[in-house]
Amino acid sequence: MKEITMEKLRKFNMIMGGLHLLQAIIMIILAFTVISGIAEFTPEITINYLTYDPATESLVTASDALFELPFGAMVALFLFISAVAHALISLPKRLNDVYNRDLELGINRFRWFEYAISSSIMIVLIATLFGIFDIASLILIFLVNASMNLFGLVMEQLNAGKEKKDVKWGAFIYGTIAGLAPWIAILLYMGGNPDLSQVPWFVWAIVGTYFVAFNTFPINMILQYLRVGKWKDYIYGERVYIILSLVAKTILAWLVFAGAMQP
Repeated sequence: MKEITMEKLRKFNMIMGGLHLLQAIIMIILAFTVISGIAEFTPEITINYLTYDPATESLVTASDALFELPFGAMVALFLFISAVAHALISLPKRLNDVYNRDLELGINRFRWFEYAISSSIMIVLIATLFGIFDIASLILIFLVNASMNLFGLVMEQLNAGKEKKDVKWGAFIYGTIAGLAPWIAILLYMGGNPDLSQVPWFVWAIVGTYFVAFNTFPINMILQYLRVGKWKDYIYGERVYIILSLVAKTILAWLVFAGAMQP
């Protein structure tokens, strides 16, 4: 029965990877052939530094443009990375065997590494929609968000094979704190506007979707470690992660993609 379950999970990963890949291809086609406005939406990423102003005899903040961010292509990359991750754990037999062995222990390192990259790209894209263009801030947002996901891996590694009463929640708590940091920065930029009625509809939609959809991931982890109902089986929780990943990423990716088409 275990072998059948693993085989079904492998096929499920292939299907989900295909759906991610299909959406990524559609986005690339839309961005560069159909909707010209998306390809033209390239936020300018800057670097801030101090320089001496002889007129005032003081240090002042200066800013230079570094590069333009290919926004539409980056949203497609967000989905493409997920497609590649699903392919890696389902197609090469060697990696699929590693994936299956990890699941038996209650660990999925592939998931957390993929989340660390893909979700960090998405949070950086969202940050630019809110007006965060400074390269230093964006790098910090990327790395802190990646750290949040790697805490998820540490949580699984620390608690592999443990009973509910022995679960250590430290990594989960620290990951939650790390995950809040990028949103504090984003909300500060958003709240800096004295007239919130000027905030576009898609911005509110992104905030609400991200908050609801991505909070379901830690809820799934909590249910796994509390051994609630079907979540007693780690593989059931793994299947839920896969479904949540497709649903949350699809909704968020298309919302952010739509944001690039706004005036």
